[in-house]
Amino acid sequence: MTDTSWQPDLSVFPGPKYLALTRALREAIRAGDLMPGTQLPTVRDLAWTLHVTPGTVSRAYQLATQEGLLAATVGRGTFVAARAPRLGPTQWLFQERDLQSEPWLVDLRSPQLPDVGQGAAFSAAMERIGTGLEAAWLGYPSQRGEAPLRRAVCDWLSDRVLGGIGEQDVVLTHGGQNGLLLVFLCCLRGDRPVILAEDLAYPGIRHAAKLVRAEMVGIDIDDEGMVPEALEAACRRHGAQILVVTPEAQNPTASRMGEARRAEIAAIARSYDLQIVEDDCYSAAESRLPTLRAIAPERTWYVSSLSKSISAALRFGSVVCPVGMGEAGRLTAQHGFFALARPVSDLCLDLMETGVAQELRRKVQAEFADRLQGTVNALGAFDIRWQAGLPFLWVPLPPGWRASTFARQAEAEGVLIRQADEYALIHGRAPHALRIAVAGAIPRERFDKAVDTLARMLARPPSDMAV
Repeated sequence: MTDTSWQPDLSVFPGPKYLALTRALREAIRAGDLMPGTQLPTVRDLAWTLHVTPGTVSRAYQLATQEGLLAATVGRGTFVAARAPRLGPTQWLFQERDLQSEPWLVDLRSPQLPDVGQGAAFSAAMERIGTGLEAAWLGYPSQRGEAPLRRAVCDWLSDRVLGGIGEQDVVLTHGGQNGLLLVFLCCLRGDRPVILAEDLAYPGIRHAAKLVRAEMVGIDIDDEGMVPEALEAACRRHGAQILVVTPEAQNPTASRMGEARRAEIAAIARSYDLQIVEDDCYSAAESRLPTLRAIAPERTWYVSSLSKSISAALRFGSVVCPVGMGEAGRLTAQHGFFALARPVSDLCLDLMETGVAQELRRKVQAEFADRLQGTVNALGAFDIRWQAGLPFLWVPLPPGWRASTFARQAEAEGVLIRQADEYALIHGRAPHALRIAVAGAIPRERFDKAVDTLARMLARPPSDMAV
């Protein structure tokens, strides 16, 4: 039975009306005023009752459904969920697949690093740092003890135009994903904060946003990345606090933002007092374009990691904070995990100070570049987007192919790829396109054969597919 008596007073909740209605639903359900199984009024009926727009009610219903508070059934309506919302995340960041049981599959979903001697280099480094550890590895790690590694990170990032940075600006993290979450925890405030990001973006951004109860809003992108006009319109509409952007190596489209566009984005962030998270985890080759951290040093958090250049297993990353915000970033890290584990920090410091890390990065880049060139040659007849030094390509599909159909048929032929909708935000639009990773860990002959399979498929779209 529909409950038509529930009429919340939205004026008691600050902020936009759709967020006020979401909060009212949350509190009414938890207080027992709306019991499990209760059918809520239609969007139009509740909008008329509360004197708000149908869009306000629809948006609130969507948010409450995502939280697990409501359940929507096509043709029946919207109901209070029969169970209490599940605690914690409800979706894996990525689904692990046991490819050992499917040895015929070639995985081109993620840019697996090539083996260029990392294992031997790590073993040698562990031997060098392995003396006198009896006491050093017994106590809690400290932020103060990380200062030499923070200085080494500044040297490591010297191939980027970051402006003047020092160890006081750096926070060490457990990889890039941890860096994103750390910035969100440091900067977001309020009951339901808003984060802006590219309409197609690395899925880890939206998962980190969920953990901090933030709403994600997608911004249109073009061949140069985020569109300034769309960003400004979203700023006026949503009152966001954080902008996440990947100007150097947009994931998944492989676009690169020019200097003028970067200046436009920074100016809009200043106008609307946005904190900028500049994700540069994927960029591998040297770049002399100014980063957003160099253009807007007072508000940009520059996130990087070793996962795409040395080893993903190390779980080592860093955040270059805005000027004067390094201590706030390190305090946030301390409250979350004290400091990096000493084995990780000692190992990374040795690799950087001895130059081993730089040599490993050079070899990884060389192998990726060689495989990328081979992939570009094999797919050169099609509309592909790529960058030198970037270990993936973006492939808008020829007419006749749909991304989901292509991905299914590719898997049937032994190749796993990622389709565009895996990168779309909740309300985002996904083109018929796919991302092909340059997987360095796969034997070269198998890798080349998988790319040839994709090229053959691209050349032969289904003849009965509606276009």
